[in-house]
Amino acid sequence: MFLLRLPFFLLILLYQSMMLALGQIWTNKVRAALTTVGIVIGVASVTAVIAALTGLKAKVLSEFEAFGANKMYIFPYWNGKSMRNLRWQDIRFKPEQFDHLLEHCPSVARFTRTMRTGWGSTISFNDRSEDQADITGIEPDWHQIENRSVTVGRPFTLVDNTQARPVCLVNEKIRDKLGLDRDPTGQSILIGERRFRVVGIVETRTDSQMFGENQSGSEAFIPFNTALGTRRYPYITVIAAARSPDLADEARAEVSFYLRRQRHIKIGEPDNFRTEVIQSYIDRFNTVATTITMVAGGVVGISLLVGGVGIMNIMLVSVSERTREIGLRKAVGARPSAILLQFLVEAVMLCCLGGAIGVLCGHGLARAIAHIPNANLDKAYIPAWAIALAFGFSASVGLIFGMFPAIKAARLDPIEALRHE
Repeated sequence: MFLLRLPFFLLILLYQSMMLALGQIWTNKVRAALTTVGIVIGVASVTAVIAALTGLKAKVLSEFEAFGANKMYIFPYWNGKSMRNLRWQDIRFKPEQFDHLLEHCPSVARFTRTMRTGWGSTISFNDRSEDQADITGIEPDWHQIENRSVTVGRPFTLVDNTQARPVCLVNEKIRDKLGLDRDPTGQSILIGERRFRVVGIVETRTDSQMFGENQSGSEAFIPFNTALGTRRYPYITVIAAARSPDLADEARAEVSFYLRRQRHIKIGEPDNFRTEVIQSYIDRFNTVATTITMVAGGVVGISLLVGGVGIMNIMLVSVSERTREIGLRKAVGARPSAILLQFLVEAVMLCCLGGAIGVLCGHGLARAIAHIPNANLDKAYIPAWAIALAFGFSASVGLIFGMFPAIKAARLDPIEALRHE
């Protein structure tokens, strides 16, 4: 029967200790406020730093997601001294090497060969021209891979690419700079010295802090085979999309195996190409960001320890001030455990109150950080785990640093305590 009532008695004792602690805190409001300053500063600093780093992480990851977590880039590569005697003609990709890629790589959903032309970087229409434009040869699947649709007109067709037609897509910036019609479909522009017919407008690439555009932001696209005919030894790269981000590593392995066979690379010889998967960068960034958050939070959290020392000092003063009260309580039958619990609860409540105020201050700092211009921290926020960590750490500080004063109070001799002046 006693064991059944024990939890109830413990709850009553805890409730009484909390009420006594709140009474003491309210009686000494100024001292309590000054005592918790260290905890408030520590918690506010930790939560603000975590909010800033979490916001930066969210910003970068959102750009990664928009860029395409399932994308893979494939390009020719000189691999160290073993290839120093090879010519560019031996290393470069040949278009036919990718003709059967989808048949042999089931984890790859689609791909496009791309080629940035080294000619005609000037685009002109009537008396207007645009220098340093980005002109790229693409295949029809490019739109799905890059998630950039045609807003006006039509995309390239298989016939456009197969017959290497002189057609092009432009973005809104090219259209506006050249003074083309709102719907420029059918109008002709000059790319270098060659005339191209505009068949549509492609979405302008969203500005990104990580994956920026070319300096002018002006882009034009022509069919891949059209671009292929402009150079004798073209620099071809490939952009592929895995069926899902989870299959990115499998897709990379399949593409590597397929290309080694197509390029007749013998066993033991290094690859003369590279495959880069966006998902691997995301995983790497997550690891680094988590480590930085933990280290920065730990460094700033040192101020919590300073606040804990302040709590211990004030609790020692409190024990000295209330020595006669402790002696009286012991004289009427209070157990040392009850005295210990009373002072521990008071220390923990002081720290938790400081933690609550610190979280509110941290929230205010996070809101301020989010509005700093050009800081790219507009996604700064305090995650739930950081709030739980702040309260948990505050309670731990109160428990640890309040233990010594509480033990000292519990061990006081009641007769000596009653004699204390």
